Amino acid sequence: MRLLVAGDIDPVAVDNPGGCSDFLLLGDHAGRLIPAQLGELELRPDELERHIAWDIGVAGLGAQLAQRLDAMFIRQTYSRLVIDCNRGPGSSGAMASVSDGTYIAGNAALGAGGRAAREGEIFAPYHAAIGAELDRRAGRPTVLVSLHSFTPSLAGIVRPWRFGVLHRNDSAFSAAVLRSLTEAFGNDVGDNQPYAMDGTDFTIPYHADLRGLDYLEMEVRQDLIAVAEGQQRIADLLAPVLTSCRPNARARSLAASP
Repeated sequence: MRLLVAGDIDPVAVDNPGGCSDFLLLGDHAGRLIPAQLGELELRPDELERHIAWDIGVAGLGAQLAQRLDAMFIRQTYSRLVIDCNRGPGSSGAMASVSDGTYIAGNAALGAGGRAAREGEIFAPYHAAIGAELDRRAGRPTVLVSLHSFTPSLAGIVRPWRFGVLHRNDSAFSAAVLRSLTEAFGNDVGDNQPYAMDGTDFTIPYHADLRGLDYLEMEVRQDLIAVAEGQQRIADLLAPVLTSCRPNARARSLAASP
C-alpha cells in the first residue's frame, strides 16, 4: 500500500536548480508536512510547529543562500517525525516515538510495512536526488553543505551558540569555516556543539565519504532564522564566509571513515 497519495507533494524540492556554484546545499529537515494518510501522526497542530517536527528556518535560509551563492539547494519536504532523513534506515531515531518529551502516537505502533513505505517513498527519493546530482557533477569540484537549526534551549539547558560547526576532524573546509566564524563571534560559535557529528548522522557520511568530497554540517540557532528577515540577515553573513573558505576545501580520501 502506498503512503503518498493524490494531494501529497513530492518529498524532494529543489531551489535554484540551475545553480553553477561548487556548493551543493542540503536540507534534511527543512519541511514539516505529514502525508495525508498519517493523520498528522495524532499530534496537535501546535506540536507540528515546534522544532521536533522540522529545522525551523532552514528552508528559507537555504533558499537565500542558494541565491547568494548561485548554488542548488535540495531539501526534504516532509517532517522529520515521519522519517528522519539524516538517520540510517532501520536506526532507532529514524521514526521516533518520543521527541523532546512529546509522545508521537502515530509512530508508536509502526509496523514493518509502514516503515518500509516511509523509507521507500520519502527517504529513498531524497537521497537518490542528492546522489543523482553528485553523479551529474562527477569530475567537478563540489562541497556539500548540510544546513540544520537548533532550539535555543533543550530539556531546560540553554544553548547559547549562534552557530555550530559539526565535523569529524577530517574536513579542511569545516575547519576553515569554524576558524572564520570563531574569529568573528568567539564563544558564540560551537565546535561540535550543540551536537557532535557522530555515528547517528547519515547524509554527510553517506554522500561525502562515498565520493571523497569535503563538507560542512552547519547548525544555526533557530531564533536567528525563524522569520524571513533573520534568514536574509544570516544568509548575508554566511555567504561570504563560505565563499572565502572555499579555497580550503579539498578532495578527501575515499578511505575516510563514516
